[in-house]
Amino acid sequence: MGVLVYYIKHISREVQPFEPFGILGLERGASDSEIKKAYRRLSIQYHPDKNPDPEAHNYFVEFISKAYQALTDPISRENFEKYGHPDGKQGFQMGIALPQFLLNIDGASGGILLLGIVGVCILLPLMMAVIYLSRSSKYTGNYVMHQTLSTYYYFMKPSLAPSKVMDVFIKAAEYMEIPVRRSDGEPLQKLFMLVRSELNLDLKNIRQEQAKFWKQHPALVKTELLIQAQLTRESAELPPALLGDFRHVLELAPRLLEELIKMAVIPRTPQGHGWLRPAIGVVELSQSIIQAVPLSARKASGGSTEGVAPFLQLPHFSEAIVKKIARKKVRSFQELRDMTLQERAELLTQTAGFSAAEVQDVEVVLEMMPSITVEITCETEGEEGIQEGDIVTMQAWVTLKRRNGLIGALPHAPYFPFHKEENLWLLLADPVSNDVWMSQKVSFMDEATAITAASKAIQEIKEGSGSSVKEISVAVREAIEKVKNGSRLVMGKFQAPAEGNYNLTSYCLCDSWVGCDKKTNLKVKVLKRSRAGTRVGAVAEEGPLVEDGVEEEDENEEEGYDDYESEYSDDGEDEQNTKKNNAVANGVSHGKGSGSSSEESGSDEE
Repeated sequence: MGVLVYYIKHISREVQPFEPFGILGLERGASDSEIKKAYRRLSIQYHPDKNPDPEAHNYFVEFISKAYQALTDPISRENFEKYGHPDGKQGFQMGIALPQFLLNIDGASGGILLLGIVGVCILLPLMMAVIYLSRSSKYTGNYVMHQTLSTYYYFMKPSLAPSKVMDVFIKAAEYMEIPVRRSDGEPLQKLFMLVRSELNLDLKNIRQEQAKFWKQHPALVKTELLIQAQLTRESAELPPALLGDFRHVLELAPRLLEELIKMAVIPRTPQGHGWLRPAIGVVELSQSIIQAVPLSARKASGGSTEGVAPFLQLPHFSEAIVKKIARKKVRSFQELRDMTLQERAELLTQTAGFSAAEVQDVEVVLEMMPSITVEITCETEGEEGIQEGDIVTMQAWVTLKRRNGLIGALPHAPYFPFHKEENLWLLLADPVSNDVWMSQKVSFMDEATAITAASKAIQEIKEGSGSSVKEISVAVREAIEKVKNGSRLVMGKFQAPAEGNYNLTSYCLCDSWVGCDKKTNLKVKVLKRSRAGTRVGAVAEEGPLVEDGVEEEDENEEEGYDDYESEYSDDGEDEQNTKKNNAVANGVSHGKGSGSSSEESGSDEE
């Protein structure tokens, strides 16, 4: 194309109009005798019998003969004088000016033209389509490789310990494609020594454990060390090449963790339930990566009943600071949040030694942290009571409040180098059987979409119950007002299991903050089937929440393994007490809980 443009731009050819007087060398208005004389004179010069030159022959036929005919034939002369051409009126034509060598398809240039057309019009689009389809076929709608989903599905186990979630997470196909260079060896060795305490290695056989660690696939080793560098905040000393890989690993982490959660709660059991324990472990790993908090910081210690992880997301806080304020009986993160501004300022300045500016930094972050309230209603559509096989309709309003007045906001994550939206996961689960009955992602960023979804859902519910138009309008307006005030409506349905009493728990887990999650008890009693059709009923009420220990069966499975205890692990004895203390009723159910899990942990101690 460039050659064509250059050629056309530099050629210069003037188009000459047909002028018979000029061709014969006469003035306009010449007589017939002058025309014949001029024609004879030019014939002697250009006639083929007198001049064998082919160009002379062409000139004589195309110009001289036509000019003589135009001036001697009455009709041709009339056409020329009237239309400017001996053949009469000529039509206006448009065309594309192309070089002659492109039109000469009989020569060598014909092959070039053909190859150009085939290459530009056929081969190039075909190659682009093949490349696009080959790449797009490898990814899902969330830009995660299909191979990653298969790997996550295969390695996900129902009793997966929270600290073992990391081993599954790093097996993503995206991470396996990260290049491992020879120059990475020494920096990775140094990084290994810095994060070795976080790798869950058996200290009794440390040499064998280290050798086993380095025998893994190089990409797995590199990915885990880079993630541990984020958790322990040791990324400042990474060389430029590793720093680029480090940023790439963190950039992929949010969407990979989201898919890993989906693989944990995807229906696995015959009843269509997912697994609770690995889902909680994935969310905790997400919180730790976003806030750059070690997984070991979640272990309960003498200074804090819930570990120091929630405190470490505050600016200027360290484990030493947490131990100092623990001496003042501030042992949980929720206790710190519940203090008045003046009390907290005195504690941080007098006990922790913070300056006024550092105290203000802490207050700014505390104002950004969400407080979550969950209101759950489980009711039978058109029926009362609960029976086996009924379709249970769950309606939950999740409300988020911040002290700074914002609803949708990005989390405070100074160690995470990318923008991360704050999302919640609502899980309705049975902690005893480790089953997730229903799960849904909740976002507070798009208010318009939430209003549309809530309005439609409330309208359908009211129409199904036979409400009047006025009642429907009032209910929709109330729902819209709730959404504008920071609430999101979560709807879900599940099939009622066999007859029995079920102690369910709704977990509202934040993927970006540590210590801001919410737990609410929900008791469900299912009666024996007494009539045809399917009906649903549920009862929910608050009860004491248990925060310490792990499930007995998982504890036995992980015996001998030093794993940190998830803040959502339940103890069997407390579960029995919960069953005794909470009454079970039959009919429409309501459950409500506010605050965070750490707040409820404090009530357990009382």
